[in-house]
Amino acid sequence: MTPLLLSLLIGAAGACGFQPLGLWPITLLSLAMFMSLIERAPNLRGALVRGWLFGLGYFCVGLNWIATSFTYQANMPAWLGWVAVVLLSFYLSVYPAIAAGLAWRIGRSSRIALILMLAGGWIVTEWLRATMFTGFAWNPLGAALVGTPWAWVAKLVGTYGLSAFATLLGGAIYLFLRKEWRSGGAIALVLAIVALASLFQAAAPVTANGVRIHIVQPNIGQDEKWQEGSEARAVQRLVRLSRHDPNVPTLLLWPEAAVTRALQDARRDVAYRESTAELRRTVAAALGPKDLLLSGGITLRSSDGIDVTSATNSVFAIDPAGRIMARFDKNHLVPYGEYLPMRPVLSRLGLSRLAPGDVDFDPGPGPMTLQLPLAGRVGFQVCYEIIFSGHVVDRAHRPDFIFNPSNDAWFGAWGPPQHLAQARLRALEEGLPVIRSTPTGISAVIDARGNLLNSLPWRKEGVIDTTLPPPAPPTLFARYGNMLPLAFAFLLGIGAIAARRKTR
Repeated sequence: MTPLLLSLLIGAAGACGFQPLGLWPITLLSLAMFMSLIERAPNLRGALVRGWLFGLGYFCVGLNWIATSFTYQANMPAWLGWVAVVLLSFYLSVYPAIAAGLAWRIGRSSRIALILMLAGGWIVTEWLRATMFTGFAWNPLGAALVGTPWAWVAKLVGTYGLSAFATLLGGAIYLFLRKEWRSGGAIALVLAIVALASLFQAAAPVTANGVRIHIVQPNIGQDEKWQEGSEARAVQRLVRLSRHDPNVPTLLLWPEAAVTRALQDARRDVAYRESTAELRRTVAAALGPKDLLLSGGITLRSSDGIDVTSATNSVFAIDPAGRIMARFDKNHLVPYGEYLPMRPVLSRLGLSRLAPGDVDFDPGPGPMTLQLPLAGRVGFQVCYEIIFSGHVVDRAHRPDFIFNPSNDAWFGAWGPPQHLAQARLRALEEGLPVIRSTPTGISAVIDARGNLLNSLPWRKEGVIDTTLPPPAPPTLFARYGNMLPLAFAFLLGIGAIAARRKTR
């Protein structure tokens, strides 16, 4: 088998560590084999090509759920979804290629240097991947270690630092395969100590008097969401599932875009405003006298007061009278999902948004904390906003928990568990509970240590009725953010240069 084909195949195997498979030892073994391929590259160009092909296999398998989203719209052929997966992977693979090139350039004369440089380079390139061109941070390597004894280090060096630990674990295997027992044993010993340290981490804080929360998962698929008459049926189902003891003040949590008709309309016409007010009163029928509802919904905007010119993907806080207490607008929008880049050009080519409608969404202000009755200090991250490490909390106004309403009904069987794993990483990093409500799953309650306390399976109607977990004290990462993994990358790079000089 040629090195190029092998690079592609072991990259594909590396994606098996992500959910729903969760075969993280295979990911570590694939990293070990990847290092061997980098070491044997004849030149820098060869290392870059091998890194790019590794990334191509890694992303094509891990992001296969993107193809599923194209099956829920009629404006473009479904097969175009697989073209989109491959084209996106072509671009994303540039980042593993850069990491491989750095590892070869610095570490070709020393395996320890190669491992350290690849780990440091992986941090930097994942951070760049999450930043460049609006960013696409899905499936960082560290997400494969969620639930393992090494996951806790995300509290210190974040998800990108955790990705470096995954690379170092692969490096230990690589050294053992090359029969470098002393070097491999030294790395393995350090990593074993880190794993054992997880046993001494403080347990998640508990409280006997937490706010009562009621999470609704209506199991409304994307194929039925926009059918004629579906809105009324959806509201009826949401209200039915929201039934609870009215004597207990409860925070009700509904998914992203739970209500497809606008809950707020900026047009001046009285009929539009009365229509949205009536809808809010219908929704508020689910509430007891001391309850509060947080629901995903749509805000229609109008620059002239007559026509709809844009919209926002919002979360509304609604009281028992149907009044809007507060609103949060999603900031990190999905290209082609919530807006069409270069619309005048691409629309002429026959391309459109995956979601119905010709009006694009406007971005909100970014992470913010809202002080709400009953709920307290709430941070919001709508759908895929939660995947951006270090960008989910207003650090000047730390919330008590993060509400992450999402619509994962687009994403097939692979997307929802991967999304959940990344939400668990945000809880770990920030020391904050994360509460998820989705239409088809996976809705969940995650405590401040990233533990999954409650969840509803994919494609199952149901509710989670429990108490809100309390926050933990701010973690190191919560205080300093991505400065820490980038500093860790710098130290790994210095270590790689020192190891190369020692070998020489």
